[in-house]
Amino acid sequence: MAEKTLSKAVELELSRGDDRSIIEVVDKLILHAHEVRASDIHIDPSDKETKVRLRVDGVLHLGCTLPKDAHEEIISRIKVLTGLRTDEHNTAQDGRFRIYLASGVPIDVRVSIAPTYHGENAVLRLLIDKEENFSLEALGFSKEDAEKVKEAAKKTTGMILSTGPTGSGKTTTLYTLLKMLNTEDVSILTIEDPIEYAVGGIEQIQVNAKTGLTFANGLRSILRQDPNIIMVGEIRDKETAGIAINTALTGHLLLSTLHTNDAATTLPRLLDMGIEPYLVASTVNIAIGQRLVRSICKNCKTERKMSETEKKHILRLLPDGIKGDLTISEGKGCEECNNTGFHGRICVNEILTIDGDVRDAILRRASSSEIRDIAVKGGMTTLIADGMKKVLQGKTTIEEVLRVIHE
Repeated sequence: MAEKTLSKAVELELSRGDDRSIIEVVDKLILHAHEVRASDIHIDPSDKETKVRLRVDGVLHLGCTLPKDAHEEIISRIKVLTGLRTDEHNTAQDGRFRIYLASGVPIDVRVSIAPTYHGENAVLRLLIDKEENFSLEALGFSKEDAEKVKEAAKKTTGMILSTGPTGSGKTTTLYTLLKMLNTEDVSILTIEDPIEYAVGGIEQIQVNAKTGLTFANGLRSILRQDPNIIMVGEIRDKETAGIAINTALTGHLLLSTLHTNDAATTLPRLLDMGIEPYLVASTVNIAIGQRLVRSICKNCKTERKMSETEKKHILRLLPDGIKGDLTISEGKGCEECNNTGFHGRICVNEILTIDGDVRDAILRRASSSEIRDIAVKGGMTTLIADGMKKVLQGKTTIEEVLRVIHE
């Protein structure tokens, strides 16, 4: 449905020949992407045409195809909006611009352009600064897991680490925590690359490699600004990790993200960066591992009895077994969800609390699998188990959980 609507609008504009407006075409692409809740627009040239694909709820769908002769004009228009060089076609360029909806709501668009065999491609990330005060529970955290995170956030020192691959909702989780902690009696500073959402009452600093403002240098500067709470967009290297650990040791609460597969791998990863085990054991309060799964569309949601195969799957992955009815839900597909059966996303997560047994494991440089086993014995719900619980609660499907967690 979305593909037909976008194709018609774009085709109509392009069919006007010399009177066609590339400005209108680009505006229509962005506004349509916003309407269908897309997070990204991919403009990919091929030999004979250009495909426009939209990432909705984490999955790419074809939006429309454009004639080859319109491709260069569209890329040039995006470059003009972004303030990039229009005469440069053989190097990657990045930037951002802002567009306003009819309602006056701004959409920040982050742009990445790269040269490919058939011409320059463009990926546009749509960032809408929603002033929604998300709670951890609204994001998908279970009551027990949300309590663990809130307890860790009450501490005035130490580190809260959110981990997972790109696009797993780590930054949204940290922003939610920052909004919870944002009160008059604390000073909160962040250093990010890029700043995705502006948060009132919080000082946010943008990384700038050209001026030498890296995560590490920015973190050093932030410490002279007398903060209580600091968020570092990402711990990427040994230098940033070392300063972050020292910051958490010297009376600051530090929030950051790491690219690891699960919560348990976070701790050996810090050791790999050259941080001493006793420093990791004494500074990390909790590690949050997470993924985003698509939610079943409420408009076309139906219930059915689970098959024997599905029952075996769930029993194998849920240590507590199945309680209650043996029914699961699925979306039949409707106009509201573009016939996908899904609408929106929620996170599945695991919370690794650094307690006595886990600390001992870190000090003896235990492997991530051993740390994970200790945490599970101590009551941690794993990513896959949390996903299956959400299947039984009718929030998502088995296939969706397995697709995202690859287990």
